[in-house]
Amino acid sequence: MKVTVNRKAHFNAAHRLFNKDWSDEKNFEVFGKCSYPNYHGHNYEIIVAVKGDVDPTTGFVMNLDLLRSIIEEEVEEYLDHKNLNIDIKEFQSVNPSAENIVILIWNKIRAKLAAELELKVTLYETPRNFVEYTGE
Repeated sequence: MKVTVNRKAHFNAAHRLFNKDWSDEKNFEVFGKCSYPNYHGHNYEIIVAVKGDVDPTTGFVMNLDLLRSIIEEEVEEYLDHKNLNIDIKEFQSVNPSAENIVILIWNKIRAKLAAELELKVTLYETPRNFVEYTGE
């Protein structure tokens, strides 16, 4: 039987959604206030869900302290209080939309987990707007 363990975390970051090949008017039409040239910020919340078999020796799917450390290093230290467009190399040529941010987070965490574990990351950009990614 598989069990899913979850860990919540957060980070604060600024970004701007825009296409450099479009006019300011076209960017505003597509991205609205998120296209303002001076950026804007979010208090992002994430839920990292790891699914797997319970180890009969430890009773764990995975050690949650290890998961906390992975999230802290790969997400919080990497993204917190950054301008995503400027400070994060993966967003130098990719729009830092919630969809692209959750894919980045998933990839960074996935690289640190045992292969047999399943991973889902949920990213809340606002309390009402959120995205999920499972690697598909």
